Amino acid sequence: MTPPTTAAPDRDGSREFAVGSLVHARGREWVVLPDSTPELLVLRPLGGTDDDIAGVLPALETVEHARFAPPSPSDLGDQAAAGLLRSALRIGFRSSAGPFRSLAGISVEPRPYQLVPLLMALRQETVRLLIADDVGIGKTVESGLIAAELLAQGDARGLVVLCSPALAEQWRAELRGKFGIDAELVLASTIGRLERGRLYGQSVFRPDRNYVVSTDFIKSPRHRDDFIKNCPDLVIVDEAHTCVADTGQGGARQQRQQRYTLLRALADDPNRHLLLVTATPHSGKEEPFRNLLGLLDERLETVSLDRQAGRDLLAQHFVQRRRADIRDDFREDANFPSDRKSREDDYTLHPDYRRLLEEVLSYARETVRCADGALQQRIRWWSALALLRALGSSPAAVRKTLHTRAGVQDADSVTEADAIGSRTVTDPADDEAAESADAVPGALLAPGAAASDATALDEEDRARLLAMAERAEALKGPAKDRKLKQLIDTVRELLDEGYNPIVFCRFISTAEYVKEHLDAALNKGGKGRKGASGKKAYAVEAVTGELSPDQRVARIAALTEEDEDGEAPPERRVLVATDCLSEGVNLQESFDAVVHYDLAWNPTRHEQREGRVDRFGQRRDVVKAVTLYGSDNAIDGIVLDVLLRKHARIRKATGISVPVPDSSENVMQAVLEGLILRGERPQYEQEGLFAVESPAGRQTAELHQAWQSAAEREKASRSRYAQNAIKRDEVAQEVAEVRASLGTGEEVRRFTRHALTALRGVPGTLPGEPDGFTMNSEALPAPLRDAFTTLLGPRHPRPVAFHDAPTAPRGEVALTRTDPVVASVARFVLDAALDDQMDQWQRPARRCGVVRTTAVAKRTTLLLVRYRFQLSLPGRDGVLRQQLAEDARLLAFRGAAANPDWLPEDEAVALLEARASQNTDRALAQERIEGILGSLESLMPTLEERGEQLAARLLDSHRRVRGAFRDVRGATGPARRGLRVDVQGRPDVLGVYHYLPVPVLDGTTTNGEAR
Repeated sequence: MTPPTTAAPDRDGSREFAVGSLVHARGREWVVLPDSTPELLVLRPLGGTDDDIAGVLPALETVEHARFAPPSPSDLGDQAAAGLLRSALRIGFRSSAGPFRSLAGISVEPRPYQLVPLLMALRQETVRLLIADDVGIGKTVESGLIAAELLAQGDARGLVVLCSPALAEQWRAELRGKFGIDAELVLASTIGRLERGRLYGQSVFRPDRNYVVSTDFIKSPRHRDDFIKNCPDLVIVDEAHTCVADTGQGGARQQRQQRYTLLRALADDPNRHLLLVTATPHSGKEEPFRNLLGLLDERLETVSLDRQAGRDLLAQHFVQRRRADIRDDFREDANFPSDRKSREDDYTLHPDYRRLLEEVLSYARETVRCADGALQQRIRWWSALALLRALGSSPAAVRKTLHTRAGVQDADSVTEADAIGSRTVTDPADDEAAESADAVPGALLAPGAAASDATALDEEDRARLLAMAERAEALKGPAKDRKLKQLIDTVRELLDEGYNPIVFCRFISTAEYVKEHLDAALNKGGKGRKGASGKKAYAVEAVTGELSPDQRVARIAALTEEDEDGEAPPERRVLVATDCLSEGVNLQESFDAVVHYDLAWNPTRHEQREGRVDRFGQRRDVVKAVTLYGSDNAIDGIVLDVLLRKHARIRKATGISVPVPDSSENVMQAVLEGLILRGERPQYEQEGLFAVESPAGRQTAELHQAWQSAAEREKASRSRYAQNAIKRDEVAQEVAEVRASLGTGEEVRRFTRHALTALRGVPGTLPGEPDGFTMNSEALPAPLRDAFTTLLGPRHPRPVAFHDAPTAPRGEVALTRTDPVVASVARFVLDAALDDQMDQWQRPARRCGVVRTTAVAKRTTLLLVRYRFQLSLPGRDGVLRQQLAEDARLLAFRGAAANPDWLPEDEAVALLEARASQNTDRALAQERIEGILGSLESLMPTLEERGEQLAARLLDSHRRVRGAFRDVRGATGPARRGLRVDVQGRPDVLGVYHYLPVPVLDGTTTNGEAR
């Protein structure tokens, strides 16, 4: 469809075309873009997108000046025509004239608090930020906003995200789906293909491309130097706390040191933007925290943060908010939980299970005590602890552990044995590789390499272990595994309440065992069958570290999305997972409860698990978390009282989650040694602590005291380092400007429903969402039906669900201006309004209208005007970057066009709500519109003046966003010499709407004006 235009004569015969002007070429109309030269015009179709940009050579092709044609007086619409056309125009904008250039082209509507890091970034010459918001607040969105804006403004040429390989595909999908950034995956599994596709001597990396890269892959010497040399100038580091190390020992430190070396080399380039993202920047250790800060500014490694000068410096680079800090942002939206309800469900061991536990404890005590030498003792200790942990998990884990050679047996020293054992048996606070830590550690000490033969058990002990494995096999199933039975009851209760839970297990074998029995119990006896397809009503799947990241995504999709036959997923579903899904994976759209089947020996792991559902985008107001434990299992009691319950009390009292101190592992070792080696049973006091007279009790009390002190320090530091550089009112002002230009959520909701209903869609109610709706799309115009099929899938659910929320499940629609379906509706309505040759029923918006209404006392004319602006944006290199943007405004005047009385902008906007009180004769309406159209040229100076005023307001907004820090810290912000916003070309009058007062009996209107 080609919008109507009229040819415009060349001025003085000149063939030069100004940026922003309209031209006619190749049979259609175009807008001239800033990159144009006299020899080569870079053009975008009028009403088109950046994908439609083309280059035209005026010397070889005919290019003529053009003007946007005025409306036709006969193209009259009803009272809603003006509002529909304006909304369609604004929703369709993809190049905002405001200071946030990227917001018009992304498919996520950021909350005001998520704009704070963006405002901080735009006030730095080279962006160096540590974004440390709590789990679930939306750090990915915040960092993505900064990346999209820097790329849109030209301050960055390319982007690289460094992350875990398990999260690489998710990062790529987020960048593409939410921010329109296409990125190449660089992993161990993709590097071969990438290297084969390059020219000889050429790097895989280019500074002007976008990549998502495995941090552990790229840190190797083989690829590191090439990456550093050709790395793009914008780097986002996910889970940045895993890239710094202290002076401790062990393989984990070496891995972290290699990552830190890589980041240090990248940060040494003073022109490279660096965004560090983590929910746990401190982890209770000062040295790695300072190393992390030093990547942003070397002064932060040593500056005193107790002094105001140090805190001021930190505040320029550091933003950290708790959920409570931003809760007000969600008062009116059901997309962030207001509460997380937690409870403990206990069970008692079956007598046969308890006898096996006692035998395992006895075996562990005997084998460790009779060890020959310190190394053999530590190897046997960790082997026994692995067996006990497996027994607390499931019979399946016991059997697998007893048939798996102990990894700790390869140790050559006590230090190495403790490092391997800690990494594979416990959940240490510095273990960032949760996605690869769900395999059983093994407890079988068998003959192997010569160096480990001395640690092997004799035949009698091995036979004893294998006999235990057979006894564990007999405990499988809910009859004797009461933990499994309790889980089935807990999950049924959650499902009955309408929740879809995730069950977290420690080991792969446990997850598979739980999945099998849970599936059987929920769908027992055919009760879970539905329909002729025989599909289970309760869908249960397991995701573990045995699956690749891509396979995990596919497994979850199979559980939560429609199948290849177009059948919707079951309403009731359960996901059984190991901790491979405890970090960085978004599950909030499909799940809303967590069950801790196995207790983690690190409270942070529990927080990460629950953060998968308790986060931004969760539509349920209250999420649930249930912890299962054995009331007569001494090891469960130790973990609960030493770690988990204390963590919960601190979190409740302070409102923050504080990592357990380093000494926790030593305390756990002491308590477990007392239980295993000396048969000491914990003596619980009133608050669940151990008796302070015992050595374990004293160590536990000291741990809890140190933990409480760390929590108080962290709470105080969060107050001292709070983000005060950007005030809430300041953010609100910029958000209001953005919404005034691009439209509000309420406008989008009303437009979408009204437009689709006018186009013969049939609306319906959406259960549980009073502001959402469904729409039967079968009778819509063919182009819209095709768009729905393309965007939602050929077998999308029908009728289509439209959610009043920032996010929507796959195959459904979020009522936001950037949702692809909403955008397609706006584009169709706008194109149809500009094409008077289309069938009339397909044109709900019209360019003209005459309405008799009590809303006016004197004849009033409303004009819908589109402006184009050229933005001159100075980069940090001092180069001005020219960009073209659009804006739409409503202008209104009372009286005749020859002597207009112009109204304030708010009164002009209010006319959209005016309702017709009487019918208007069509001949009279056409006559009125013809008169106004004949006077448009006389009104043009005022329209152009309003454009200049709008440009001045936009310039002020740009300056505010890029303003100095002077008012907060006395520091100076980045220089922005040459920043300009200039009106380009004549404004386009898209719509003319005339409002007449209602006549009275004497032949005049209510104010005495002649009819």
